[in-house]
Amino acid sequence: MNILIIGCGYVGERVAKLWLDKGHQVTALTRSTERANAWEKQGITPVIGDVLNVESLTALPAADLCLYAVGYDRQATPSKEQVYVQGLKNVLSEIAEKIPHVIYISSSSVYGQDNGEWVDENSATEPTSPGGEICLAAEKTLREFYPEEHNSRKATIVRCSGIYGPGRMLARQSQLENGESFQGNPDAWLNLVHVDDIVHAVDILARSDAQHPLYLLSDTQPISRRDFYTQLAKALNAPSPKFEVTDSESFNKRINSERIRNELNLQMKHPTIESGLRTVAGD
Repeated sequence: MNILIIGCGYVGERVAKLWLDKGHQVTALTRSTERANAWEKQGITPVIGDVLNVESLTALPAADLCLYAVGYDRQATPSKEQVYVQGLKNVLSEIAEKIPHVIYISSSSVYGQDNGEWVDENSATEPTSPGGEICLAAEKTLREFYPEEHNSRKATIVRCSGIYGPGRMLARQSQLENGESFQGNPDAWLNLVHVDDIVHAVDILARSDAQHPLYLLSDTQPISRRDFYTQLAKALNAPSPKFEVTDSESFNKRINSERIRNELNLQMKHPTIESGLRTVAGD
């Protein structure tokens, strides 16, 4: 299978390595010549370009599948909306006629529920944060090019909860070790998913005839912020967490991701936070 990856970063590069091991041909977009050289040594075919540079995207090849997993670099000059919405539109304008299937990594931030409710794929999407609004706008852009009722091409949206894994908890580790207080409601729910389980789910979606165009992906058990940081502190041998209850926004919903687990027979490597935190502590 020939695969194009747009956003070959924390999630995408791990998926690329798995697909290379399985014998697939993988092409990925990057702005960096240095990264392009490193990818070539791994077997990834690089295309140097930028989602905000339309001319650079003409080099994107035809493929059987595209994984779109672009994250936002907070140090970048363009806004998140430019990268997520306009950048996506630029890419889709180039690839929609030559790639029949897109797997798009989105976010559970599109849900604005904030009273501990359970949400699933049928729940209302009324985001209350700017990031959630941008993610929802990006999904709508995707559907303009890959409508659900289209016969010859499809897009599968995967709304992930908070992604964690090796290298993703360094700031939190520093706060714990320095005895700094965490802001917000310590009893609000957190929804998390380990990067290894995202990689596994994407690989299954690439090989299956998914029944639905939309899936939520989270581990099987939401956890309170208090319990999460307490467990993280233990895993890191750090002091117990301190909390400062403030009026700052604390997302407080519970994600039900039974659809993807049941339909795809997805056996999660880290169904709860306990096993996943061991990979973080060992980083």
